[in-house]
Amino acid sequence: MSHHKVALIGIGNIMFHDEGLGAYLVKYIEENYYLPENLTVIEGGTLGFTLMTYYQEYDKIIIVGTGSKNGEVGTIHSESADEVMAQGATRQTANEVEITMMLEICSFHEDMGEVQLITMIPEDIIDVRNGLTPSVLKHMPKLVEATLEELERSGIVLQKKEKNEISFETIIDDYANPIAPKPF
Repeated sequence: MSHHKVALIGIGNIMFHDEGLGAYLVKYIEENYYLPENLTVIEGGTLGFTLMTYYQEYDKIIIVGTGSKNGEVGTIHSESADEVMAQGATRQTANEVEITMMLEICSFHEDMGEVQLITMIPEDIIDVRNGLTPSVLKHMPKLVEATLEELERSGIVLQKKEKNEISFETIIDDYANPIAPKPF
């Protein structure tokens, strides 16, 4: 199905190890793929309820972050808004609770876009540390693939840039060591 306006939102706090995987994923896609005009990529980080406007302004919203379902580290799940809301209060992380609450609130609005949540099971979202655990980093290409497939189902086929690939390691390092703006 083709959608006119699609938002790809990466969520999670980069300060809590693997929880930032959604933020790193959207930055990876921004750096390594040409983005069409009808796709908006948002590093949602910890924006929480301020993301609700995207649910109403876009035809399709793809949210990528961590999930707390049972399974091996690196396992990927993809669920529609209806499937997420049907699970009710079984969510365990702050992001999951917030996403579910936003979906429930927005579901009363007739202009809510189609929402798909793609999650990966993390190894560590407790330690205060930038970056990803080696086990999650190893699985990030699978998360990129799952996201690109969901974009394709939404009518968007991304083309990879011809330049050298910007790796997840480089993106994580850039987040951990931002360059301060130069004074005038």
